[in-house]
Amino acid sequence: MKSKILVLLSILSLSFIIGCSTGTADITEADNTDYTISFIDDMGNQINLNSPCERIIPLYSAHTENLYFLGAGDQIIGAYKTSIYPPEAAFLPRYLYQEDPEKIIAVNPDAVIIRPFINRKSPEFVEALENAGVLVVSLYPESFDEFDEYIEKLALLSGKTVEAEKLLKEFHEDIDGISQLTSGIEDKKTIFFESTDVNVRTVTSDSMPGLAIGFAGGINTAGDIPAMTEGSSIAPFGLEKVVEIGENIDVYISQRGAMNCGGNEKTILQRPGFETIKAVKEHKVYTINEKIISSPTFRYIKGVKEFARYLYPEILDSTEDMIGSEQLTRKAYAELVVKCFHLPVYTPASSHYYESEYSGHTYGLFRDVHWNDEKFDYVETAVIAGLVDSFKEDGKEYFHPNEYITKDELAKTIYLRGKYAAMDNHVEIADLEDSENKRIIQKLVDHKVFELDSQGKFNPGEIITVEYAYDILSKLN
Repeated sequence: MKSKILVLLSILSLSFIIGCSTGTADITEADNTDYTISFIDDMGNQINLNSPCERIIPLYSAHTENLYFLGAGDQIIGAYKTSIYPPEAAFLPRYLYQEDPEKIIAVNPDAVIIRPFINRKSPEFVEALENAGVLVVSLYPESFDEFDEYIEKLALLSGKTVEAEKLLKEFHEDIDGISQLTSGIEDKKTIFFESTDVNVRTVTSDSMPGLAIGFAGGINTAGDIPAMTEGSSIAPFGLEKVVEIGENIDVYISQRGAMNCGGNEKTILQRPGFETIKAVKEHKVYTINEKIISSPTFRYIKGVKEFARYLYPEILDSTEDMIGSEQLTRKAYAELVVKCFHLPVYTPASSHYYESEYSGHTYGLFRDVHWNDEKFDYVETAVIAGLVDSFKEDGKEYFHPNEYITKDELAKTIYLRGKYAAMDNHVEIADLEDSENKRIIQKLVDHKVFELDSQGKFNPGEIITVEYAYDILSKLN
């Protein structure tokens, strides 16, 4: 996408580079050549900077996410209360547009990045910041087509233009890659996307979720419906109409989140008439976090991939390229578990998630698996599901991604995914006492999930191969 942003190289000497500053809206285009960076924000304000901003407060969670992806996380000195991704953003100082602007003014930010919604809802707040000399930049992409330009403006503000170019290229290549994977499928699957449970509403075809259906190789059963109000992506539909087209719904997806919330799997299954819907009968009802499908962030690619996984698990969850005789690492095992059991990728939906303490693992807090790791989602999903262990050492959380999986650990995963009643007659296991999960292994051997070696041993500490684990997991699924 061709950028509309005007980026002007400074012709001033370094003595004039005095830092982050802004001009007024009536600055002429000729005057703008006196600035290193110059663009117009989404409220029509001319933004002129002599250098990127080093102290930034984003008051919208998408701004926060994208700045981290750009590599500008260390330039963020605070964020809005809903900013919980990446996980480290949840522990930033909190600033709210509903509060006294003096709290922000006091920390002397170079820029406060908001969105037009805040300009409309709290104009006095914005005015107070500007009167105090704080640079306020209002950004929000109204459509998917505006995403690149939005990211480029964030990159200009933070001095991450090179990073933005690389990320945007990868972003579009990843979307195209998913589309290519599903392009050859003749029998295209259908999706009904529920945006809110109030009157069972859906989305417009040009919305981010609407486009994601197409990117994933699906067909939107709701069709092309106009928005309820101008500028909105929410479209009316209705419970009766959903039931009416139910036989043609292969996959039913409900959006979950604070802004727009559809029903959960349990309530959807209990709705009158929904038992006739094909997706319900075939257990193809899923929920998805609005942050990865409706929010303008780089995580949108994860939402598109989830749609494709729900539609065509045999393609997107293929483990063909993983299978081999090499020993199975814990990181690879997490991926294998998620793919074999077709587990929806987990990500916290509540902005209050980190306000609670958890007896087990807390999402994103592993010291040895960074949120930017390509296997991060597999690790978090498998651990949160309780299917792969995590470890706490000196009050810190670890996953030990490069250590190997044993038969004992595989047995635990299998047991948790199935129902294995105790049997009256037990197979004698010569080395049962060597196992950490004696009861589990006894049941699985009794049920012939595992075979003993020629000496009647289970060998719980034996490191297993990828192929061995796949053979057992795939049969169970």
